[in-house]
Order: sequence, then structure tokens, then C-alpha cells
Amino acid sequence: MSADLINTFAHAAAALVPVSVFLGSLVLLDSYKLVRPRWVGYALLAGAGAAFASYLIQTQVIAGTAIDFADLSRYVAPLVEEAAKAIFIVLLIRSHRVGFQVDAAILGFAVGTGFALSENLYYLATHSGMSLFTWLLRGLGTAMMHGGTTCLFAIIAKTLSERAITPRPFFVAVCTGLVVAYAVHSAFNHFILPPLAMTALILGVLPVLIVIVFQQSEKMTRGWLGTGFDTDQDLLAALTFDDVSSNPVGKYLQNLRDHFPGEVVADMLCLLRLRAELAIKAKGILMMREAGYRVEPGDDVQGMLDEIEYLKKSIGPTGMLALTPFLDGSARESWQIHLLKT
Repeated sequence: MSADLINTFAHAAAALVPVSVFLGSLVLLDSYKLVRPRWVGYALLAGAGAAFASYLIQTQVIAGTAIDFADLSRYVAPLVEEAAKAIFIVLLIRSHRVGFQVDAAILGFAVGTGFALSENLYYLATHSGMSLFTWLLRGLGTAMMHGGTTCLFAIIAKTLSERAITPRPFFVAVCTGLVVAYAVHSAFNHFILPPLAMTALILGVLPVLIVIVFQQSEKMTRGWLGTGFDTDQDLLAALTFDDVSSNPVGKYLQNLRDHFPGEVVADMLCLLRLRAELAIKAKGILMMREAGYRVEPGDDVQGMLDEIEYLKKSIGPTGMLALTPFLDGSARESWQIHLLKT
């Protein structure tokens, strides 16, 4: 093997391996296996797409303005790149495919990894003369920065969006995360510290931050599983009791007979039962995954989901509004449905 080929492999490994290994470590640290491998793949592709879009936008900025490269790198590039990377995460959160901070962190870092790998592959093809030390700085510094900023954005956007009831709407959560990601990225590109010192700072701070997020999120997950499992079981027991009318749930449904036809009330009862059964199934799957078992949703899940959609149409908007006291309605409940579908 020639010396040039060995150098090429060494440069590629330095530029591509560190951030990829770190992403793999995050996936392995997820004891509940909240993120499926294929969604990590989608996030990597989204990051690559963001890199391509950012390149096109910045090329147009350079061609259409008199901005110099230093200002482009410090102020324009961080905004364009962080916004492009954020789009996929925003879509995931809005579609309720992110349940906790852990999966937000993994998917965010995966998007940043896809961006960094694409960028470094481009530079490997066009800047082959750079030294191994430079590629190490790009692989351990720049690439980890891209993963870290999008990871921060995802964590902040997910955390604040969970509290976005009225005073803190979703776009504020997104803007807050984007400002933080932009500030970190811009500071990195200002070279406030020497490249080696900045790389060491990233490698020292980022893993600690991720570990803290994982610990807190897994603690929240255990608490949600415990209280939620008990609540769902209590509701299902009340709905399947021989004399349903003798418990509060049954009495409430009986009172609805004055406002809805009997068949609609019966559909309401069926809907609540199915939702409780699915909620218990989803939480059971997470508990089994934490214990190390690979459990997949049963073949009956899709049929139950289809029946729920049919019952919703049969009950109608007014009837669904009457069931609000028994419906969670949170993003995490919708996330449970996505968990069972995948």
C-alpha cells in the first residue's frame, strides 16, 4: 500500500470517525431504545441535505454581496447552517415523533453528524493537501461542534415546547434553541481560542452535557412510566368492570346519554378502552426494552389504531370534546402512538 493511500485513509478516519463513534455511543446509551436506527439514518440524510442547501445559499450570498470570507464565516454561515439543520428537528417535534430529551439529543446530534460528514467529505475531495493534524481538528472540533449545536437546539426546543401552553408558544422555543446554537457556532468560528484549545473545550464540555441530559431524561422517563402505567391501568379497570355505571368513569358516560345517542356513548366507551390498552402496551414495551428485551408491537396494534380512527369519526368533534377529561391530549400521548407504529 502506497504512502499516499495510507495518508488518504488516515485523513478520512480523522475527519469522519470521531463524530460517527460519538453518535453510535449516544444510541447505545439510550437504554429505552427510543430512537430506531432508521430514524437515525433519516436524520443523517437530513443533515447531509442541510449541508448541501447551506452550500448553495452561501454561494449565492458570496456572489450577490461584497461580504468578505471572515464575516461570512462568523455571522452568515452559522445562521444559515443552524437554521438548515434545525428544520428536520422542528418537523419531528411538531409531528410528535420526539418523546423525551434523550431522543431529541440523539436525533439532533445525528442531524449535525450528517452535516459534518458531508462537509468533511467535500473538503477531503477538494483539499487533499491539508495535514493530518488539520483533519484531526476538523474531525474532533468542527464535526463535534456541528453535532453539538444541533443537539443543543433539539434539547432546548423539546424542553421549552413541552411548556408551550400559552405564554411560551412553540416558535419561541424554536427561536431560543436557534439563538443558542447560533451563538455557540459563531463563537467557534470567531476563533476566540486557538483551534487546539477550542477542540479540547468541545471534547470536555459536550460529553458532560450529554450525560447530564441522559440522566435527567431517563429519570423523567421512569417517573412518567410509573405514574402513567398506574393511571392507565386504573382507567382500564374502571372501563372493564362488570358494573361500569358504579364508578366515576361510568357515571360520567351515563350522564352523557342526556346529550348523545346511546350508540355514540357506547363508541366512547370502546374508544377509551382501546386508548388505555394501547397506552399500557406502549409503556410495557419501553419497560421491556430497559430490561434488555427486544420487544416489538403486536400484529393487533394496527387494527386497534384503525378502529380508534373509525370511532373518532363516529363520535364526532363534539363527542370527542366531551371526552376531554379522560384524554391526555399531550404530545407525549401522540408520541406513544408513533412508538407503536414503528
